Amino acid sequence: MSGTDERPSDDLDEFGQIARLYRPLTRGAPEALDLLDDAAVIPSRPGFDLVVTKDAMVEGVHFLAGEAPDMIARKLLRVNLSDLAAKGAKPYGYFLAVAWPKSCDWSARQRFADGLTQDGQIFDLTLLGGDTVSTSGPLTLSLTMLGWVPSGRMIRRGGGRPGDLVMVSGAIGDGFLGLAAARGEIPDADGYLAGRYRLPTPRLDLEAALSVGANAAADVSDGLIADAGHVARASRCGLRLDLDRLPLSPAGRGWLAGQADRTAALVSLASGGDDYEIVCAAPAPLEGFTVVGALTVEDERDVRVDGARIEAGPGGWRHG
Repeated sequence: MSGTDERPSDDLDEFGQIARLYRPLTRGAPEALDLLDDAAVIPSRPGFDLVVTKDAMVEGVHFLAGEAPDMIARKLLRVNLSDLAAKGAKPYGYFLAVAWPKSCDWSARQRFADGLTQDGQIFDLTLLGGDTVSTSGPLTLSLTMLGWVPSGRMIRRGGGRPGDLVMVSGAIGDGFLGLAAARGEIPDADGYLAGRYRLPTPRLDLEAALSVGANAAADVSDGLIADAGHVARASRCGLRLDLDRLPLSPAGRGWLAGQADRTAALVSLASGGDDYEIVCAAPAPLEGFTVVGALTVEDERDVRVDGARIEAGPGGWRHG
């Protein structure tokens, strides 16, 4: 892990920061080379494929300005872990790049490292390398996550077949509502919704069900309609979604009950993103999932509420 950063308040240079903040995150793994080199050496694992995924986060876009640095770090790890979960892969380690604005002092950087430490222990992760730089712009983060999956067994987006059931785990819409709650736009007395937005739970617990039964899968980051559409498109299938069947949390059901336009509200819940659940296609129901539609032969997207076909718009976040 290299660095070209400005010195924090206690006058540590970039190598001192790496030694204090990040070397402990390697947990002594020999492949990390104590972060003293510009590269890591990843040993092969017979019978397994190495799965690699990468996500970036920018302050004001993917998390609110002023968020606690440790929570930002934990969310960064978790959104990448969510991608591995959808592939049926077991997490292994990660590479980290951070562009620090001048407003982030030593205490903020220490809290960020503390968040990485906390979730690194929870998910058994090893830091393998990366980079730190300074920026005149917002806090910008990039993380590359590695995981192992039995050879030839990674679950792709493009493995679905016409007739497969489309299913989703957990509750949908909490990420959308959680952002509104974190902004103070809707009530959230117990902090549940804001917590779902700030600290999603990667569905690594669904590995067994996915590995046995799923033909295709993706994590729900952009929005259920959009991400189910990604699976259908990669599988060269059409998509039918029944929004009446959306699995909702008690908070989500309460919010929906208070909306005058139920159809528009359901589209918002299914398009808002940041849920980090898993949408999959499989020939039969899977434990831990709710059936919300099917892949079809017709090359089209058919979204319905109360049996009537609706126009759902883009169905989720569109990246620039």
